[in-house]
Amino acid sequence: MAADVLHMTATEMARLLRDGEIGAVEVTRAALERIEAVNPALNAFCLLLPERALAQAADIDARRVRGEPLGPLAGLPVALKDYTPTAGLTTTYGSRLFAGHVPERDAVIARRLVGAGGVLVGKTTTPEFADSWFTRGAQFGVTRNPWDPSRTPGGSSGGSAVAVATGCVALAEGCDMAGSIRGPAAFCGIVGLKPALGRIPFDALPTTFDDISHFGPMARTVNDAALFLGAVAGPDPADLFSYLPPLELSLPVEADASRMKLAFSPDLGFCAVDPQVAREVRAAVEALRAAGATVEEVDLGWRVEDAEAFFTATLVWMAALYGDAYDRGADRLEPLTRRLIEMGREVDGVTLKRLDFVRAGIWRKLAAVLADYDALVCPTMAQPAPRLDRDDFDYGHRTADGRLAALDMTGLFNLIGACPALSVPAGRTDEGLPVGLQIVGRPQDEAGVLRVGRAVEIVRPQPAAPQPSAPQPSAPQPSAPQPCASLPSL
Repeated sequence: MAADVLHMTATEMARLLRDGEIGAVEVTRAALERIEAVNPALNAFCLLLPERALAQAADIDARRVRGEPLGPLAGLPVALKDYTPTAGLTTTYGSRLFAGHVPERDAVIARRLVGAGGVLVGKTTTPEFADSWFTRGAQFGVTRNPWDPSRTPGGSSGGSAVAVATGCVALAEGCDMAGSIRGPAAFCGIVGLKPALGRIPFDALPTTFDDISHFGPMARTVNDAALFLGAVAGPDPADLFSYLPPLELSLPVEADASRMKLAFSPDLGFCAVDPQVAREVRAAVEALRAAGATVEEVDLGWRVEDAEAFFTATLVWMAALYGDAYDRGADRLEPLTRRLIEMGREVDGVTLKRLDFVRAGIWRKLAAVLADYDALVCPTMAQPAPRLDRDDFDYGHRTADGRLAALDMTGLFNLIGACPALSVPAGRTDEGLPVGLQIVGRPQDEAGVLRVGRAVEIVRPQPAAPQPSAPQPSAPQPSAPQPCASLPSL
């Protein structure tokens, strides 16, 4: 029965565990077996914790028998990204320079996930310093998309997305600086939420004033994402931005499309969107309309220069955070990392500060839209998941008609971090690749975007990801995955 439970939603699984219809040890064993079957082909995990996870699960089962109170995630298999600090557990940030690095502290989200009863089965792969749409590198090799192993699952939370999509875990954590939760969620056909800035304290960096970075849930359903968020949200001194109005969520998430008024932008005004992505997103919009929602196409007034300014900001972000690593061992960094840091070091302070003017313009235009609508909907990614022989710098150029040929439509919403943004499955391309719909809400209104996302699930249901036991890539790829590290006991 446990293997079947792995294909249930996290909320369904949590109920069975809470009622004692299945044990945490049984579920954890099934999850570890699932990882053993999936990981050699897709490379979602870089660190496994079998004995630790089983011991934690046994403790949860014993506490249930004794009638002790349990957290909302009690017994659910969960995963953390290799970018997220974990006390006593290797955290490499996807970089050879940090091979064997063991933090002395847990990030707040790591502490809260386990404190809520989540059973940590392992850590998931990420590109070096979370800086790529392709989850790959010399440290742990290539992570592959479960819908087509010759394609990327996205980055930088690609390992977490694959782990959730293939049933290895019920829930996984991701972090999002330019779409690193939403992009992999879209490419892997799952749900990914960038909460409002600070909703989940972000303490993975040396600064407490970073204002583009978010921790968030990756899940199979909107209700599962809400379950995760409710378990870990709340202020902590580790993040000054985390002192927000209290989170208001209801479970299950209510969704009445007939009461929704939504703004729709098919391209943010400047993106070159793949025709099949555009088709599936419009189909989801039409399904919402058919269910009674008011959906009106709007002109945001945003420009291609706005997105290019954000890219400049991310270059400076990389140079500031990882310039010391570059100076310490540039030859051991990924070529992409070196290039981004070198480009970031060329940006002067005045240019960087002028980005604030861009941010202000972006927000004022979106605020005018959100004054009249409950949320904005648009594609999550402008393109389907690329093949692994592509590169980040294959994207981001201007087309002949002046539009931006980027992969994502997520990054600008990190410049206005108070606005939560959710990606939900909206359809599939002719090749069967998932397409995501992005829902952007008013400041701190996670409940609002979750309601819209739940409505999309109801009116436009999508199949779960394939569940391969050991698929083989359809074409040779740049580098083979390294064996997954295993830490049997701590």
